[in-house]
Amino acid sequence: MEGQDRLFVLEASSGGRLFSVNPDGSDKTFLVTGCRIPDGVAVDVAAGHLYWTNMGVPPENDGSIERVDMDGGNRKTIVPDGGTHTPKQLQFESAGRKLYWGDREGMRVMCCDLDGSRVETLVQTGEGEDDRRDETRWCVGVAVDPVGGHLYWSQKGPSDAGQGKILRAGIDLPAGEKATERSDIEVLFEGLPEPIDLELDHAQRMLYWTDRGDPPRGNTVNRAPMHPPDDRHTSEILMTHLMEGIGIALDPDGGRMYVTDLGGSVYAAGLDGSDRQEVLVVQGNLTGIAHAVLPRGTSG
Repeated sequence: MEGQDRLFVLEASSGGRLFSVNPDGSDKTFLVTGCRIPDGVAVDVAAGHLYWTNMGVPPENDGSIERVDMDGGNRKTIVPDGGTHTPKQLQFESAGRKLYWGDREGMRVMCCDLDGSRVETLVQTGEGEDDRRDETRWCVGVAVDPVGGHLYWSQKGPSDAGQGKILRAGIDLPAGEKATERSDIEVLFEGLPEPIDLELDHAQRMLYWTDRGDPPRGNTVNRAPMHPPDDRHTSEILMTHLMEGIGIALDPDGGRMYVTDLGGSVYAAGLDGSDRQEVLVVQGNLTGIAHAVLPRGTSG
């Protein structure tokens, strides 16, 4: 049966809301309200669940992760307040049936089972209040490549400081090592304005990301090969003139990508940035976005 394409978008303003919408901007439906600065959203189509992160009050250690059914019902907190500090982008990894996220002020990349159990820290870039003040340690975006066995994440640095990085390591900790002392971390890109969310095109082996720093390299969507033949990591800019770009979602089968910004727009474009369209405007401070193909007749 042919499926129904749907976008799921988080709005950090207006008390924090999760809504769904068709890729052309029609049929906007609010599913959840009262989210505590929501940032990352993920979809498990098979189980019929939506997940999102709540940053809480960023200076405080009170972040959480919640789950609802596709229609917004059966709301449940799976990672309680303080189970993560300031959770940002969230990814659902279907093969391993796990959730992965960046924890900004927690200076961590974390994961858990889908019921919120077995919370683990996979990467720890700092510890304590002194380290927490160093924004180059803040982990924001995350992406998972189960085939290649890699975890990708961004460390954004201060606003538009040109100290942002995108890094990669194994999904699993090397034997005998700790999250604070991993020997397998690679720096793929550094000196970026302010990299935020990440996405992977697994079929084409491409890494995509948003950057909310200033032009020319900031407020952009970028991509780069995950494994260039010569190991020289170079990127290309696909979209420019975002109003503080945050979320990105790919639809490789449909050849489209979707992007949000804090200015309140949802953009659609080809995977190469062509045919750019604003499908929604002035929607509040938009953060995370996810794309899913739902069975016909599914609410959401």
